[in-house]
Amino acid sequence: MARAEPPPDPSEVNPSRLWTVEEANARVPELEELLPRLRAWTVRLGEVHTELRRLQEFWGKEIDAPDHADHERKNQLDSEWANLTQRLEESVGSLQREAIELRDVESGLVDFYGYVGGEVVYLCWLRGEPEVAHYHTLTTGFRARRPLPSARHAAPTGRGGPT
Repeated sequence: MARAEPPPDPSEVNPSRLWTVEEANARVPELEELLPRLRAWTVRLGEVHTELRRLQEFWGKEIDAPDHADHERKNQLDSEWANLTQRLEESVGSLQREAIELRDVESGLVDFYGYVGGEVVYLCWLRGEPEVAHYHTLTTGFRARRPLPSARHAAPTGRGGPT
């Protein structure tokens, strides 16, 4: 689940909220718990995909016959695939609705929409870091992140707040 989309055009960005550094830091413990689950789900999805592909390549369309020996196994894997996909989509969608972007599930790279120096930016956090301490512009990525100039950056009035 690496960065799937190019950076947004800053003129088209209208996040549902802007996070202060303090608010983003308050979410870090929850993200520390959530990210390993998301990673485990994506790993399992890969395993399920591999097994489904193996069954399909070996048996072809025969696997879809109700009386086939591996038909039930295929149904179980299809069901697990759907369940894991739904859980991932719901979790990532929930973060996105809060203006939190999961950039990479493997490394635990997360961006919060924030406000620094009069500009909407991404407050950037990587799993394992003790707090949100970096940011980058909306058109750059992790490699361009810079230390936050101060620990206190409030979202502008009227641009959103805690949900």
